[in-house]
Amino acid sequence: MALADSVDRDANRALRARFDEVYGQYQQLRSGLDELQRKLAQLRVVERSDDGQVTATVGPRGELISVELQPAVFRERDARALGEKITATVRRATAAAVAATQELVAAHLPANSGTVEYLRTGDFGTLLGRADAVVRGEAGRHG
Repeated sequence: MALADSVDRDANRALRARFDEVYGQYQQLRSGLDELQRKLAQLRVVERSDDGQVTATVGPRGELISVELQPAVFRERDARALGEKITATVRRATAAAVAATQELVAAHLPANSGTVEYLRTGDFGTLLGRADAVVRGEAGRHG
């Protein structure tokens, strides 16, 4: 009976140590979320057209906040070219905002997180594959 008690105590200590480790990681992640939310709320990306006549400002999800046009843009009187210039500038700003958001979020998550990979690739399979691995107990073997 003494051997079984010793094994149970050792197993309980190991489980407790693992729990403490995981809980510490959770607390660290949770404490960083407030900072992350603040940074994301303040994130603004500004892009200018190649000729500097169009300036687009977008938020963290690429949502358009403002478009500024220099007076010189009206001299050309080519509505189609102006539309294309605005569209291209907004698209560049949106791509830069997505990249900046991914970088901010990735800095607050574990490097092997499926969420980080999903943000980078947009592949739900990566995100779900990681969750499936955790459920099966393969988290250490699945990146």
